[in-house]
Amino acid sequence: MKQHPRIVLAGMALVLAIFSHIPASAAPNAGEYRLSRGQTMYVPVYSNVFSGPKALPFSLATMLSIRNVDLHNQVRVTAIDYYDTGGKLLRSHLAAPLTLPPLGSTYIYLGEQDTAGGFGASFVVRWDAPKVINAPIVECVMIGAKSGQGISFVSPGQVIKENTR
Repeated sequence: MKQHPRIVLAGMALVLAIFSHIPASAAPNAGEYRLSRGQTMYVPVYSNVFSGPKALPFSLATMLSIRNVDLHNQVRVTAIDYYDTGGKLLRSHLAAPLTLPPLGSTYIYLGEQDTAGGFGASFVVRWDAPKVINAPIVECVMIGAKSGQGISFVSPGQVIKENTR
């Protein structure tokens, strides 16, 4: 299917408009890193966004990404829990802890049809390590397309508890 150049440019403009409004403090600066032995992280999920004058829902697919960015040490992911807009636990995505090797990653995919979480859904991710390491990158990537229009953006995880053991 051939894309019309105006549609492609409009999509690129939309993505640039979204990212140009993210404050610099929302993401770490180049060369900045965090060290930790473990954290609990809150990750916003947008299974849909509202558009147009009638605020029609635009369904989005979601991918939670967990990336071990430590070059020498493994990280143990102990929980990946999915909550709905009201804060109700919908499902736990881990039956047992998952070990990620140095520079390893994992993901959870929710399709566009999975709207159980609603517009205010979230993941809570817990991880730990036997010693202080570079904290993993935890984020959601949302993407959707309909009638030649597309939207995509990233929602970074936010530390809500630091392990102090």
